[in-house]
Order: sequence, then C-alpha cells, then structure tokens
Amino acid sequence: MTTSDSQVVWESEVTQVGGQVEAFLDHGLLIFFGDNAPAELHDMSVLHRAAISDDGPRAGDLLLVGGTEMEVLAVGHVVRDNLLNLGHLDLKADGRTEPNLPGDVCVRTGDLPLLKAGDTFRITRPAGSDQEN
Repeated sequence: MTTSDSQVVWESEVTQVGGQVEAFLDHGLLIFFGDNAPAELHDMSVLHRAAISDDGPRAGDLLLVGGTEMEVLAVGHVVRDNLLNLGHLDLKADGRTEPNLPGDVCVRTGDLPLLKAGDTFRITRPAGSDQEN
C-alpha cells in the first residue's frame, strides 16, 4: 500500500491482549508478539497477526498503535528480524534517540495506549525515505 506521502511497511491486527500488558504500560513498555507465540508469552504481550509484513521500523517512521500515532526515534539492530520472523517488538516510550537494548523501538516519552482485539498496529514510512537503521 502506497500513498504519495508514505508507504505502509507493516500492518497487523491485534488478536489478544494479555492480562499483564496494562502493568507494563505504567513503565512505558508495550510488548508485541505474533499470535503464534508460545503460551508463556501471552499474558505479558499484545498478540497480533500481520496483513502486511514488508519491513521493520526505522527512525523517522510513524507508528499507529490503536488510535495513537507516534514517531519512531530509535531502533535497535535486531528489531527488523524479530518483527519479520516472530512478530516481536518492544515499544518503549522513553524518548531515547539511541536504543538502550538491541530490541528496542523508542518513541516520545508519554502514555502508550491500552489496546484491544481488533485494533491496528501499523508502520508507515515517509515517501522517499532511504534512511537506514
């Protein structure tokens, strides 16, 4: 899917939200896994099923998480492979411009949304962006 302004590189639908997800939100953390993740990860994760899985996030991309849009500030070096292979991503609202851990995706400091089944998780890339992670 492409528009003149941006390209969707990832899009998925939330299938389940674990019981502990809200507690992690209090610490600025939202953990995603593909809906085929092992059962022991379900309680702490947002499970989702990809419809578009062309790439992982890069700094400067926009995330739509539920109804909340935010700019990606930093991306760890294993994020792309984790997302494409496992549907896994650790979203941290810490405002960092350099990731603390190799699996971090950093966005502005603030509240992350509590998702529900049926919500959208989307990554869009500005048109003409050739920035690397």
